[in-house]
Amino acid sequence: MIENVIQIDLKGAKPFFTDKEYAESVTDALSSFDTLMSSKGRGAEFTGWLNLPSQTDKKLIKEIEKIASEWKMIAEVVVVIGIGGSYLGTKAAIESLSHSFRLQIGNNGWPTIVFAGHNLSGEYMSELMDLLQKRESAAIVISKSGTTTEPAVAFRIIKEHFENKYGKSGAAARIIAVTDSSKGALKSLSDSEGYKTFVIPDDVGGRYSVLTPVGLLPIAVAGFNIREMLDGASRMENLCKKGGADNPAIRYAAARNLLYGNGKKIEILVNYNPKLTFFSEWWKQLFGESEGKEGKGIFPASVNFTTDLHSMGQYIQDGERILFETVLSIGKAERDSMIRANEDNLDGLNYISGKTVEQCNKMAEIGTRLAHIDGGVPNIAISVEKLDEFNLGSLFYFFEFACGISAYMLDINPFDQQGVEDYKKNMFALLDKPGYEELASKLKKRL
Repeated sequence: MIENVIQIDLKGAKPFFTDKEYAESVTDALSSFDTLMSSKGRGAEFTGWLNLPSQTDKKLIKEIEKIASEWKMIAEVVVVIGIGGSYLGTKAAIESLSHSFRLQIGNNGWPTIVFAGHNLSGEYMSELMDLLQKRESAAIVISKSGTTTEPAVAFRIIKEHFENKYGKSGAAARIIAVTDSSKGALKSLSDSEGYKTFVIPDDVGGRYSVLTPVGLLPIAVAGFNIREMLDGASRMENLCKKGGADNPAIRYAAARNLLYGNGKKIEILVNYNPKLTFFSEWWKQLFGESEGKEGKGIFPASVNFTTDLHSMGQYIQDGERILFETVLSIGKAERDSMIRANEDNLDGLNYISGKTVEQCNKMAEIGTRLAHIDGGVPNIAISVEKLDEFNLGSLFYFFEFACGISAYMLDINPFDQQGVEDYKKNMFALLDKPGYEELASKLKKRL
């Protein structure tokens, strides 16, 4: 049933606000829900993602699946070139769905996905080229403009390598561009070189694009079921678009903004499965870039428990009381390991013999939540049945929708990111880009 796709538990947050405060916050969230759904709020021209799951063209899915099948035969490695929203959603999905040791034991015949264009490390790029020298490869380059520095630098180097290795026409058959429908440097290059292209919709910004070809193409090439992912997202779309205080996105947005108004300035996304590490990275970009502006916004952070209980646990338990936790809980592990009794019992663990590792993990999760609540850390729990394509799709859409509501509750535009441009101007000037001479002179005087 739709109502069971995602569960929201606010019991761990309610000791930190009154019922009246929560009701008032829900009223604010419902107003912001109306703003989002009406497409009349700030940045409304970038709300095309609202309808993506239910309106994705079946022909597009078939086309993506065809490429995935073809590239399975010709490529051992596929490089996904992109940064920010052109990278994090794909990375989050592949890491969440993959065998933890796929690089060591193989990937069931599907290409290994690696990433480029998300940093400016010369060492990383050189080591990537070592890999591409030894493996049959293809590339997916993702950029609306084709001029974003990090992916543009990476693509220039990888394109040259492919042309040297496979020839111009051979390289063209191994490069796909996900870009603007009609304009931009990457679109022009693709037309002139004969690259296959997919479109980034004009009304979908980067951090909301994982359910477009930006994410769907590389996720399919990695061997995962994008139909199931879209189905999960579509179920969540159906639920999130229903107004009312029971809407999980409204409940989450209302609770987190109420906690923020009560002095909790940092939200920590907690997981108990290391496969969710990059899902947390995607979530941090989504909320950080959507809400962090005009001197406002909850600071998004993340931890991997139980690992980080041995590093960050002390601060969370006893440090400054400016944070709250949102625990992302997976109901059922796909696989598990039994702990058996040992005659010597030197480690003292016979008391848990007969239990599984995942049972211990669940008790650690419950015990930690209770300890942190007692220590003054509000907890919101978000749970799904299991970690698969369907539930991952529902999580992607849920957080996108909740983020739109939450940002409108702060009276800010969820869909721009002007602050990101400041570092770029300085970088261009310091790299002697034409037109930035005056700024370069000012900056160099400060060095």
